[in-house]
Amino acid sequence: MSDSWQITAFKYAERGARTRRDSFVFDDDHAAPHPMDYYVWLLEGGGRRILVDTGYDRAEGAARGRPIETPPEVMLANRGIDPGSIETVILTHLHYDHAGSLHAFPNARLWVQEAEMAYATGPCMCHDALRMPFTGAHVCDMVRALFAGRVRFVSGSAEVAPGVELHLIGGHSRGLQAVRVRTRRGWVVLASDASHYYENFLSGKPFPIVVDMQDMLDGFAQIRALADSDAHVIPGHDPLVRRLYPALGDGNVRALHADPAPGLLRADGRAR
Repeated sequence: MSDSWQITAFKYAERGARTRRDSFVFDDDHAAPHPMDYYVWLLEGGGRRILVDTGYDRAEGAARGRPIETPPEVMLANRGIDPGSIETVILTHLHYDHAGSLHAFPNARLWVQEAEMAYATGPCMCHDALRMPFTGAHVCDMVRALFAGRVRFVSGSAEVAPGVELHLIGGHSRGLQAVRVRTRRGWVVLASDASHYYENFLSGKPFPIVVDMQDMLDGFAQIRALADSDAHVIPGHDPLVRRLYPALGDGNVRALHADPAPGLLRADGRAR
């Protein structure tokens, strides 16, 4: 199909020193280990490339005690893709780990929800708990990009290109958006932080960083409805993604347009 895209996931960092308390509001084993992966995603189709999120850089990782393995722009360059050639970047939201390396993509038009920009620059940021996932310098980068004419605002749903759609979810952040992508296996939804893990949306377990609990819970149903099946939903931080999808050379680079390995994921979102 002319509007069919390939999706490549790049894992640029990880956090192993986490427990289930960090991932689920309600759980029966909060002390159990629960690692997290950090990804950006590249869409390729019809001669175009679209980057979904920009990750964070080494300085941000050092400041937060979350070291980076390989900066996203370096991972792209290692596959022969000049970061300066990326013309379109979709920002699922403006948290530090999703919009923290805007400087590495100076020529890109940035797609973001109106609600997210208002949230990140408005009175909600007076509260430490709501401000914590954001970094002021990153938000300032967005404002500079806005005044340079590089920001495209979305209000609700929009089509970035044939076969690439944006849908406002909210919940985790006020203007969080998921990305719906047509692939050879059907409509795949990059949930980003609408569901950090498979277990969030498959078991209805909310993530602890939340601005609107109802939006988060409703969002689980929304991403499932947007995808062709639960197997077409890609959570934003789950290490299981690297077990389910084939590697593209580097074990930290995975093909999400491929069929996932069968039998590895339980109905509740945990690994078998």
